Amino acid sequence: MHVPDGFINAPVSAAAGVVAAGAVAVSLRGARRELDERTAPLAGLVAAFIFAVQMLNFPVAAGTSGHLLGGALAAILVGPYTGVLCISVVLLMQGILFADGGLTALGVNVLDMGITTTVVAYALFRGLVGVLPRTRRSMTAASFVAALVSVPASACVFTLIYWIGGTTDIPIGKVFTAMVGVHVLIGIGEAVITALTVGAVIAVRPDLVHGARGLTAPLKLRVDGELVDAPARQPVAPVAARSTRGIRATGLVIALVLAGFVSFYASASPDGLEKVAADQGIDKKTEEHAAKDSPLADYGVKDVSDARISGGLAGVIGVGATIVVGSGVFYVVRRRRTPDAPVGTPRTGKTV
Repeated sequence: MHVPDGFINAPVSAAAGVVAAGAVAVSLRGARRELDERTAPLAGLVAAFIFAVQMLNFPVAAGTSGHLLGGALAAILVGPYTGVLCISVVLLMQGILFADGGLTALGVNVLDMGITTTVVAYALFRGLVGVLPRTRRSMTAASFVAALVSVPASACVFTLIYWIGGTTDIPIGKVFTAMVGVHVLIGIGEAVITALTVGAVIAVRPDLVHGARGLTAPLKLRVDGELVDAPARQPVAPVAARSTRGIRATGLVIALVLAGFVSFYASASPDGLEKVAADQGIDKKTEEHAAKDSPLADYGVKDVSDARISGGLAGVIGVGATIVVGSGVFYVVRRRRTPDAPVGTPRTGKTV
């Protein structure tokens, strides 16, 4: 759902940019409460993973595809403030390096794909977690529903922005019906990807999932053919002190494989917004991208003729650039550890 230049007029694009910049500024402050020296690199990995999965367009209807937006996944894994920053970093890399999503429309895209999906998904996720049993299965189910709803919510926000500042005169009812209809289908794919990812991480390291904090899964023992809770025992080391190297390495390898290899097999059909724009005439005033001559434009390496190699290299470069920029941002805004405090210990004092 990357909005290109020319869909939305300049005043509304500028206003959206101001709102998005304000939200990013708030998120930079909020992320300080969510990140520490252990989780900052993981947040960079989440951004890179979302970049990689966004390259995997999946078919949703005849001649239409969809891709992960990622707001729900980021918010649940690393927190809502950090989630907004993750999606913002991804959109910035895509716009500058790959000419995907207009540069003048960057604020629209951050507001639409980043802020809306993150806020809606995390609010719904927390609401569901509050009424469901605090189990791994409930967390996974809540992430599914939150991700599912976040995508048509994003479509609604785009429709509202288009109604205010669209450059073409298309009946808003037609735009709303088409956008929400196709993005409900895309939301199903988003929900499946989000639930599978959240469920997988919770299964191995629930302590690293922001939305699963406080979730405990007691050890089960089989006694006389029945599963019973094992006696409570003191852990050898605090969970917060456990290394994250293993999951970071695994996540990075998965992101590189998805972007560098699996992306070649992604659907080539236009995504939901592109399809609706072409069918309804929203794209009549689309402008050329300022980065159209980028050596990585359209997710291919310039002068590399083999499509598989070109796309794979572009994907790997994108993952690398996203994780470097993202990790750098998150490392700067992270919560500093106080002397003699173990990693992961909440900061109690205030800095001046």
